[in-house]
Amino acid sequence: MNSIDFRILIVDDEPNIRSGLAKGLANEADSIASAEDASVALSQFEKADYQLVIVDVRLNCGMNGIELMQKMLQSRPQTAVIIITAHGTVETAVEAMRAGAFDFIAKPLDLNLVRQQVRRAREHCLLQQENRQLRAHLANAGEISNIIGNCTAMQEVFHQVRQVASTDATVMIHGESGTGKELIARALHNLSDRSSGPFLAVNLGALPETLLESELFGHEKGSFSGALRQKPGCFEQANGGTLFLDEVTEMSTKSQIDLLRVLETRQLTRVGGEQLLQTNVRVLSATNKSVQDLIEDGSFREDLYYRLNVVPIQVPSLRDRREDIPLLVEHFLRHFCERHNRTCREIASDAMQIMTSAPWPGNVRQLRNMIERLVVTLNSDVIRASDLPPELTPRVASRSAVVRTLAEVVEECERNAISSVLEACEFHREKTARRLGISIRTLHYKMGRYGLH
Repeated sequence: MNSIDFRILIVDDEPNIRSGLAKGLANEADSIASAEDASVALSQFEKADYQLVIVDVRLNCGMNGIELMQKMLQSRPQTAVIIITAHGTVETAVEAMRAGAFDFIAKPLDLNLVRQQVRRAREHCLLQQENRQLRAHLANAGEISNIIGNCTAMQEVFHQVRQVASTDATVMIHGESGTGKELIARALHNLSDRSSGPFLAVNLGALPETLLESELFGHEKGSFSGALRQKPGCFEQANGGTLFLDEVTEMSTKSQIDLLRVLETRQLTRVGGEQLLQTNVRVLSATNKSVQDLIEDGSFREDLYYRLNVVPIQVPSLRDRREDIPLLVEHFLRHFCERHNRTCREIASDAMQIMTSAPWPGNVRQLRNMIERLVVTLNSDVIRASDLPPELTPRVASRSAVVRTLAEVVEECERNAISSVLEACEFHREKTARRLGISIRTLHYKMGRYGLH
């Protein structure tokens, strides 16, 4: 169990009771304070966060103990309050418990009983704290570093990110163009111990080969035509932080060798320089290609792949997480309506149906750009199917038969097979997985993908 800072406030008009309880409970709390009446108690209660208040029913002046408890619980309902009294009756005990007391103890006080109840109160406070943390975790389960997703596949990605973010492990992010690989890289950086350092993203596919070496490793003044000054490279600029190499498979063979050397030695030399420079950078990379195919045809080095792919993270395409589309649409609508100062748009059911079934070759990026375009160009407050671009609407063959891809046919067969076996096994997932010849994890992923819950 996690520990909490457990503070006790004792409220009693008898000095001997206050001092006796403070001494007897010294080992049960991190700090103990006392007050002789309700006004002093309220003043102290407002200044510090007390997890437990022990209060006598009868106080010298002002409100009584039960009234004091009710006022305290109005501002901090999570506080545990133990009522004590020398005039204990069943009616008083019932009144105290109905008003929100954690417990009721009659005087003369049995110190062992008081200690026992204080320990119960401490465990209660710890449980409340853990429940609050759990609720906060569940509330954010569909989002991590501005990446939204509730489907099984995205939850697996979130789990991997949380697992490896705090380490310095080299991660390669795989996924189609537009799936949000750079967002995953930023999440790894933001959740790491390097979050206070720089995050530098470089698209290697956009750099010509002649500039790539200089961009990554820097150059000295006069090292080549146009090198008018010394320039630090990306590894130096990202020192102490994270360097994200997007489209890493676009590098030439020579650049791959240079990168491998830096990853293995943690040292580099600027172009035209001789001085060895130490580098302290976590390297993340991404690709939208099948690296194994590139290794087989000789265009990507196998040793570099193993060095970059220590922890692989596969980001699913939007087609594989269709249940997240309504969530993403609502998020982008709110975002762009606020950014472009537009009234809040609504999505008609026919439009949402088309969006959830569209192929989305450009993935989340395509969806995001389309929503922004609709927010900016439409005057209506409701987005309907007729407002959507033609590439989203289903294509119909000349004989009015819907053209379906092989992948769509296979998906339908797979969904029907899983659904029928689930029913035959009375939705017992382990039995279903065994009968289908797949793992439990694969079954969970397929169920999430096809909405079979």
